[in-house]
Amino acid sequence: MKLNYKRTILIGLAFLSITAFWTFYDNEIPKILKYSFDLGETVTGAIMALDNVFALFLLPLFGALSDRTNTRIGKRMPYILTGTFLSSIFFFILIQYASPSGMLAFFIILLLLLLVSMGIYRSPAVSLMPDLTPAPLRSAGNAVINLMGALGGVYTLVMTMLLLKGSDDPKKTDYTPLMLSIIICLIVSVVILFLTINENKIRKEIEAAGGLGSFGETLSDEKTTGEKGDRLPGDVLRSLIFLLFSVAFWYMAYNAVTTAFTRYVSEVWGKNDGSYAGNLMIATVAAVLSYIPIGAISGRVGRKKVILAGVLMMSACYLLAALLPEYTPFVNVIFAVIGVGWAAINVNSYPMVVEMSKSGDIGKYTGTYYTFSMAAQVFTPILSGFLLEHVSYRTLFPYAFVFSTLAFFTMLMVKHGDSKPTAKKSILENFDVDD
Repeated sequence: MKLNYKRTILIGLAFLSITAFWTFYDNEIPKILKYSFDLGETVTGAIMALDNVFALFLLPLFGALSDRTNTRIGKRMPYILTGTFLSSIFFFILIQYASPSGMLAFFIILLLLLLVSMGIYRSPAVSLMPDLTPAPLRSAGNAVINLMGALGGVYTLVMTMLLLKGSDDPKKTDYTPLMLSIIICLIVSVVILFLTINENKIRKEIEAAGGLGSFGETLSDEKTTGEKGDRLPGDVLRSLIFLLFSVAFWYMAYNAVTTAFTRYVSEVWGKNDGSYAGNLMIATVAAVLSYIPIGAISGRVGRKKVILAGVLMMSACYLLAALLPEYTPFVNVIFAVIGVGWAAINVNSYPMVVEMSKSGDIGKYTGTYYTFSMAAQVFTPILSGFLLEHVSYRTLFPYAFVFSTLAFFTMLMVKHGDSKPTAKKSILENFDVDD
């Protein structure tokens, strides 16, 4: 049994479109709120946290609804098509209000509708791969999906560099070409997906071949040893708690930087030409390219040591960035190292949670993992935004350094879940990480 790479790449187009949009949202919406509508950093941070607040209930809601849906075009496809259609409409209307217009309330309403529309198809789109991939091949399939997502992020960053025209006054930035390019990406990606993937037909073929099974079967290298509902031993529970706090701390550091970096570049380094996109793209590419060597190193020395090394790398880079008085090409080096460090964390942290959830409640502990990561991303834009507005923009990287360092010390207290990953059956499986 071999993975159908062509089909999996086509399925990944939905995730590509999602990542393309969120890359724009994280990078440009804060600038629009600040420069076009003169909002303070605290309010901007609160608005930017809304996507994570919505995700806490929209993702499980529409994921569960699509589980119970059965139409002639499939279980997931109706939500993917509906979400893409609504998102494209609201995004197009939003273009008209991405410059000073005196209609902030209408802009916020459109933004909220856009976030809900994206939430409609985010979980169904991610669920499409395990639906249409035989159980033994879902690990490699997930790797393809992650790579397609990375490609979507790179697309937006490239379009930003090509289409975003800056000026001495950031209020005069013309977002129309860039936003139209994102809409085109959304529509073209999902139209190709719909025309090439017959969801019901593929599912029946896989069912007939006996290839479907629990997605959870591929999440851990070892089988669970307890029964569903068993309590974790006290020492394992302590390790899990420290690991979850580590997850929250490094997300607070990293998300603060990715959310506010566009404004930091403008306010502190005086660059308004969209060149920041190159730095973020370098971090993304560095992370993707480092998955394979990180997987190999983790197999030799263990997950915890690799995570600690990644956290140290990121802390050092945050500190170096804080010390730079102006923009220099060295920023590219800093972000490349940040990308590698972030990959080292993500390759290993979630498997450590799974490794500790030996009671048969893998789903419950997976949900707990994402609760801590999403909660951190809700809280950190507000706290870091308050510091940016009321103290100084230069608090951004020291803020990230503090929380990244906290993650290092809490990670030192983790004593379980560090079994070395088994050797992968294919190189591509080294890309199989949950972010």
